[in-house]
Amino acid sequence: MAMRQTPLTCSGHTRPVVDLAFSGITPYGYFLISACKDGKPMLRQGDTGDWIGTFLGHKGAVWGATLNKDATKAATAAADFTAKVWDAVSGDELMTLAHKHIVKTVDFTQDSNYLLTGGQDKLLRIYDLNKPEAEPKEISGHTSGIKKALWCSEDKQILSADDKTVRLWDHATMTEVKSLNFNMSVSSMEYIPEGEILVITYGRSIAFHSAVSLDPIKSFEAPATINSASLHPEKEFLVAGGEDFKLYKYDYNSGEELESYKGHFGPIHCVRFSPDGELYASGSEDGTLRLWQTVVGKTYGLWKCVLPEEDSGELAKPKISFPETTEEELEITSENSDSIYSSTPEVKA
Repeated sequence: MAMRQTPLTCSGHTRPVVDLAFSGITPYGYFLISACKDGKPMLRQGDTGDWIGTFLGHKGAVWGATLNKDATKAATAAADFTAKVWDAVSGDELMTLAHKHIVKTVDFTQDSNYLLTGGQDKLLRIYDLNKPEAEPKEISGHTSGIKKALWCSEDKQILSADDKTVRLWDHATMTEVKSLNFNMSVSSMEYIPEGEILVITYGRSIAFHSAVSLDPIKSFEAPATINSASLHPEKEFLVAGGEDFKLYKYDYNSGEELESYKGHFGPIHCVRFSPDGELYASGSEDGTLRLWQTVVGKTYGLWKCVLPEEDSGELAKPKISFPETTEEELEITSENSDSIYSSTPEVKA
């Protein structure tokens, strides 16, 4: 039976959403942070998109945002020449780390004791968060502004991308191990610890490399310029989004395009799978985040599968139910729910 994808739309930002990240799975579920040019990163419940809070303090566009594994801390990278570390439970700012230029990327070690930053001044910096007054360690070698920097191999190594190169560094010696060169601008990079896989997008290409050796594994070509891609935790699927406002879903093993749909009203800047692989989030120039089901029709989060009446000729559609809606009310609204929720319902906290 054919099912129609019904995304959850998360409003609140007033400018383009340029980065997003999920936490790991915690006893309270998992969480989603978004970076936006409005300078106000937001924290949401990951499976529903419900707004939890906004981190206030940056004085410029926020280009990068991340959560630590257990979602107790957040870090943000901004155009005000700072990276900030936040208490993700209370929303309080814990520290401001001054830089000499725009900061684009932040990443915690697994134990949350160190923060890696990168930006327009071409330097990687490692801050000891237990000694905030200490000078950071610096790694030089990039020849243009750093777009993304990530810990890998259990924090023993660092992966970083500037305009047309991806570099692998040894944390202990602070030296470059290997680099990859591209003939066009690298738009995004994702690291998958299970299997040590690196996902790189450039132009219309989505390339998979070993995070240990940087050797190529495989690559796919998309119909449009891709800004971001994410590999499913089970490595069954990958999703990608870019300049044509569409989201593409591929079979990772065969490379076959499984689905594509117009996801936003502007280019898609970032896309990531949730830690349980049940959904993926996309962020766009249109100022919204959208949550999409990996398997359409599953009852999960706010999605509830409601089958149509027999012989009605309708497509089966996943409905969106809200926590305060009772079963009885759902029965009444299910027949005309399209008039209540459009195909891209607004989800507002």
